[in-house]
Amino acid sequence: MIGLMQRVTGAAVEVSGEEIARIGPGLLVLVGFRRGDRAERLERFLERLLNYRIFADEQGRMNRGLRQAGGGLLLVPQFTLAADTNAGNRPSFSPAAAPSEGAELFERLIERARSAWPDSAWGRFGADMQVSLVNDGPVTFWLEVD
Repeated sequence: MIGLMQRVTGAAVEVSGEEIARIGPGLLVLVGFRRGDRAERLERFLERLLNYRIFADEQGRMNRGLRQAGGGLLLVPQFTLAADTNAGNRPSFSPAAAPSEGAELFERLIERARSAWPDSAWGRFGADMQVSLVNDGPVTFWLEVD
């Protein structure tokens, strides 16, 4: 599983012109699943998202995770993260999890996020979403959990 983590001052998701999710300062994570990703690894993935030290401490160093810094967690499904871009000019999506598998994994991730982090929000799997954000820093990290 892949998470493209972005420290944000705010982020929102719209579907068909309706806002379905919004956070203030915190972490926006674009989430992609590959074939073979297992639900048993979701807990580890979420723990890494909540504890990855990308927020500033008193000295201005990235030394705090979302758990210490506080803020929102916005999870947005994005299957294109799992694309193979190594050849040609068109991405191959064969490494990506099948849509039904990706949807199930994303739903399970939402369930875990709800209980682990009250200030959680999420996009809609399979929807045409418009995601807006203000990247703080900019600070962006690619996180993989196999």
